[in-house]
Amino acid sequence: MAKGARRAKGPFSGKLDLFFETEIQIAPSRKSTLHTLTEVVLKNPFGGIRQNYLRTQTAAYFVELIEICTERDHHEPELFALLRRAFGYIDKNDPNLRAVSHFETELARIAGVHDANKLKSNPAFALGNLFGRLPLSRTPLLRTLGTREKKLPSK
Repeated sequence: MAKGARRAKGPFSGKLDLFFETEIQIAPSRKSTLHTLTEVVLKNPFGGIRQNYLRTQTAAYFVELIEICTERDHHEPELFALLRRAFGYIDKNDPNLRAVSHFETELARIAGVHDANKLKSNPAFALGNLFGRLPLSRTPLLRTLGTREKKLPSK
């Protein structure tokens, strides 16, 4: 939350939106966890993610999963790189079950609960066990992707 961030003619106009990659500068608050946003530089708007609902739904699931797996205000460059790669993919391509599975596998590997070379287990199940839950949006997303892939002609 930032004062005036949503004003049409404010200093952050057009720089803050869903799935944007930005560099931000904040002035930390001494009294609360609500800090003051002082500068925003837009790096990548990932416009393709907002081209259709399925891309947006998949990006939202990835963000929800990252939120479950991280602590507030904790710097995790490897998770950021994973999310940036995932956004880059769905910015240019329609998502599929393989992409979601890859994201979950990589996240489980980073969290230290899955080694694809040693385990045949479900990485999402491992993440759910470690963090106590998975996003509720996972089931409808997988159902939609599965239904969609059944309708596509084989290559």
